[in-house]
Amino acid sequence: MVPMQTVRPDSFKVPCPFPRTFMAAGGGDEKTAGPARRTDGAPGKGEDLPYRVEVWSEDYRSVEQTLAMTANGSIGYAAYYEATREYPDRYVVLRHKNRIVARWNPPES
Repeated sequence: MVPMQTVRPDSFKVPCPFPRTFMAAGGGDEKTAGPARRTDGAPGKGEDLPYRVEVWSEDYRSVEQTLAMTANGSIGYAAYYEATREYPDRYVVLRHKNRIVARWNPPES
């Protein structure tokens, strides 16, 4: 019978690899690479966020607040749906570029 060995916790440390950058097959050619993405949340050059959820001022003259900007229509509609619940007495619009996809008119007082 073989005697049991004691296990030391420091023997199970997983090495932390250096950060890696992955590129498309083609050697990182600018023409084949996708749009640049920024890490601060703002769209990069060439990145398109066509869906917007807007809350308009009470007099319907200007956009008071843009609640969401996204490239995905499902996420845009989810943000619009939540905005209509959050601002039931305000005019809320879901846009795709310059076209109105959905709008919430507040009830007449």
